[in-house]
Amino acid sequence: MSRSVISAVIRGAKGFVAEAQAQLQQAIAKHGPDQKVEFPGTAFQLPMIHALMGLEIRKLGELNAVVEHCRGLLPEDPAERMWLPYLGGGIDSGIATLLATEITCSVRYLNGFKPEEGCTGFISDTILRELGIQLVDGRMPGFAAILGPAPTEDIAVHTVRELQKRSILTFLMAGRDGKTMKQQLDAKGVELGWDTYIVPVGSDTHCGIYILDWAIRGALTFGGHKKGDWRNCLKYCRERVFAFGITFGPIPDDWYAVGAGAIAMGFPVISDHESTPEVRPTGVTTYEALVRQTDHSQLVPTCIQVRGVKVKVEKIDIPVSYSPAFEGERVRREDMHVQFGGKYSSSIELLEMADADKIIDGAIEVRGKDIDGAKEGGAMDLGVHVQVAGRKMKKDFEGILERQIHRYCNEAMGFMHTGQRDQVWSRISKAAFAAGFHLKHVGVILHAKLHDEYGGIVDKVSVTVTTDPAEVKALVERSRPVFNARDERVAGMTDESVDTFYSCTLCQSFAPNHVCMITPERLGLCGAYNWLDGQASYEINPTGPNQPIAKGAAIDARAGEFEGVNKAVFDMSNRNVERFAAYSLMQNPMTSCGCFECIVAMVPEANGVMTVNREYGGETPIGMPFSTLAGSVGGGLQTPGFLGVGRLYLSSRKFISAEGGLPRLVWLPKELKEAIREKLTRRAEELGLKDFVDKIADETVATSSEQLLEFLTKVDHPALKMDPLI
Repeated sequence: MSRSVISAVIRGAKGFVAEAQAQLQQAIAKHGPDQKVEFPGTAFQLPMIHALMGLEIRKLGELNAVVEHCRGLLPEDPAERMWLPYLGGGIDSGIATLLATEITCSVRYLNGFKPEEGCTGFISDTILRELGIQLVDGRMPGFAAILGPAPTEDIAVHTVRELQKRSILTFLMAGRDGKTMKQQLDAKGVELGWDTYIVPVGSDTHCGIYILDWAIRGALTFGGHKKGDWRNCLKYCRERVFAFGITFGPIPDDWYAVGAGAIAMGFPVISDHESTPEVRPTGVTTYEALVRQTDHSQLVPTCIQVRGVKVKVEKIDIPVSYSPAFEGERVRREDMHVQFGGKYSSSIELLEMADADKIIDGAIEVRGKDIDGAKEGGAMDLGVHVQVAGRKMKKDFEGILERQIHRYCNEAMGFMHTGQRDQVWSRISKAAFAAGFHLKHVGVILHAKLHDEYGGIVDKVSVTVTTDPAEVKALVERSRPVFNARDERVAGMTDESVDTFYSCTLCQSFAPNHVCMITPERLGLCGAYNWLDGQASYEINPTGPNQPIAKGAAIDARAGEFEGVNKAVFDMSNRNVERFAAYSLMQNPMTSCGCFECIVAMVPEANGVMTVNREYGGETPIGMPFSTLAGSVGGGLQTPGFLGVGRLYLSSRKFISAEGGLPRLVWLPKELKEAIREKLTRRAEELGLKDFVDKIADETVATSSEQLLEFLTKVDHPALKMDPLI
C-alpha cells in the first residue's frame, strides 16, 4: 500500500469536486435551478449518479445534493486515511471523482460542449448495444483506456496493435504537454474509430467519465440491476466487464483520482513509469489496483494477466495481422493494390458440402493470375469455391458457413470485404501486398477459421481461388440454382413444420434471466441468429448457448404458448419467467436482454403498435424515444405491451399474430420502413392488404398521437377497425 498514491488520489479528487461545485453554481446562476440537464443519447440521464446514488437527475438544482455527497466522501486531511491497511480512502475519493466529473461534463454539454474533432465525447446507448453482441460472443473480450501519449509514436502504434490483435477495444483519453496518443497515431496513419477498435474520446482527463459511464450502463442495461443498487452494479463491472487502464509517463494527481474511480469498478491500472508506486492487494483482479510494467513489449500481456481477460489469438499463417479488430477497416482507393467485384468486375463466393473422399483437407489452389500480376489500382475477377466435408455436416449448414467468409476475410489487416454470394466487393491494400499477402492466404484464412469455429461439424476444408474470367463466370452460373434452393428452403419453413425450437442464452452474461426462443418464423431479437443458426450451433457445441427445445403440447396455439417451451424458459431464466408466448405482445411476451434491433410498443389511441429501431433518435407518437423505451424493456424483463425484436420479424407471419399481426403496425421510422419495404409489401399482399405499407405512418407525417390518428384516419388504416388491442 502506498501512502503517496492515496494522498495523490485524494488531492486529485478534491480538485474535481471543487471544480464541479464551481461549475454547477455558475450554471445555476446562468440558467436557473430548473434547467434540464442530461447527456445525449442515453436513457439514464447521468448514468454514474443514476447507478450509484439512485437519482434520476433532470434539473440543475438537483445536482447540489450530489456535490454534498462527494464532499462527504473526502477526508478533511489526506493524512487521515494514510494509516488504513486497505484502499478505503482512495476508493471513496475515486467514487467522488466519478460523480464530480459527471457533474462537470453534464454542465459542459448544457453550455454547448462539442467533442474535439475525431473524438466521441459521451458514448451513446446505441454504441453500447451495437457492441453488446461482440462482448457476449467473445469477439471483443474487454476494453482498455489509455491515458496520455506514449513515449514515442512507434510505442503508441505497437501498443494499440497488440490490443487490436487480441480484439480489445481501446479508448484514448487525456493528454500531456499538449500532446495526445491520437496525434501520434494520426501521424503514423493508423485508422481510428469504432470499426477498428481504436476510439479517441478526448484530450481532457474528465473524458474518463464517458468511458466509465459506458461500463456502468452494462450493469443497468444487460445485468438488470436497478438504480441505486451500487453494490451489485460495481460487482457486475468487476465480474463481467473486463477492462483496464494504461498510463504512460509520470502520473499526475488528476489521473490518480480517475484511476481510483476505475479501480472501484474493478478495473486495474497498469503504468509504464519506473517511479510509479505499486498497489497490489488481491481481490478484484490477480494484482488489483496499480501495477508497473516498464517493458513496453510486455505492457499489453501484463494488462491481460492482471485483469484476467480471456482472449484467443488465432495463429493463422499469413503475413498480416489477423483479428476482429480489423473487421471494419476500410481500404481507400489511393491505398488499394487491387479490387474484386462491385461495379468493376465479377466476384463470387460459394461454399458446398462435399464427399470426404473427394477432397483433401488443407488443399488450396490458385488459378489464373495472382495479385502480383495485377495492375496497381486495377480490378480483377475473383471466384472463391470452398468445399467442406464432415461426418456431421449437412446441406442445411452450407449457407451458414458460407456467410462467415465475409467476416473471416475482413479480419485480415488490409483486406476489405463487403457482400456475399455473387454480390461481393473486396479490396487488398498496398500495405498488405507489400507485406506478402497473396490469394493463397484467402484459402489459409478460410481453412483455419472454419476448422476453428466449426470443428464440431467440419472435418475437411479445401479452397479453390480463381481469377480466370471464364472460370469465375462458370462458378456464378453454377451457384444460382444453389442460392435459389437455399432461399426457398428457408422461406418455406414454418413454426408448425418443426417440433423443436432453439434457445439462445448468449446474452445471459449480461442479462442473467433472459432467454431468447428462436423459431423458424421468429429470429433472435438481436437479428443475428435464426433457427438454422441455432441448429448449427447445437451441432457444433451440444452444451453451448443454443439448445433444442421440444415444443410439447400447445397451451395456447394462437399465442404460441407450449408446455415444453414454458418449462425450458422457466429453468433457463433462473426460475424467474414462468410463462412465454412466442406470438404475443400482450400475453407473457419474450424477455429482452438489451441487444434488440427494434422495440415494438403498443399505441392504445391508434389501436395498434409502433416499432422504433435503435438508429432512430427522434420522437415517437407515444412520447418516448428509443433510449427511454430501452430502459424499461431491457435487462431480461418481461413487459406486456413492449417487445424487443429483430427487424426481419416485422415481416414474419408470426409477428404479434395473437394480436392480429401486421395490420396492427401503424408507425415506423422512415429509414426502417424503406429498408424492409419489399418484405412488408410481400407479407401485406399475402393478407390481401392493398397499398398497406404506404398506410404506415412515419416521422415525416406524425410524431405525436394526434398527428398519427389524423393520418391513420385519412388513409383508412385497418388497425382502426380491428378488435380493441386492450
